[in-house]
Amino acid sequence: MQTISKEKLEMLRKSYPAGTKVCLDGMEGESRMVSGLKGEVRYVDDIGQIHVGWENGSSLALIPGVDRFHAIRDLEKKSAGKSKNMGRNKGEPSR
Repeated sequence: MQTISKEKLEMLRKSYPAGTKVCLDGMEGESRMVSGLKGEVRYVDDIGQIHVGWENGSSLALIPGVDRFHAIRDLEKKSAGKSKNMGRNKGEPSR
């Protein structure tokens, strides 16, 4: 079984609490787990794996240091929304 320090485990749990949105950048050997796939953290287990409910229905856990991923923070969400609205006049309905 993989071991992890208490400090590292605590850091992971603070960084990825339940409800955190994540985006997958890469997971080797899992063809259904494509780059750009989004999910929501369910919990971080005692060995530091981050359990996620993925938008494709999968529940595979992320393994820090093996899988590549990032959290989708509020700033990223806001900038994505702004780029969607660029070029639209205020009050103009969305298409």
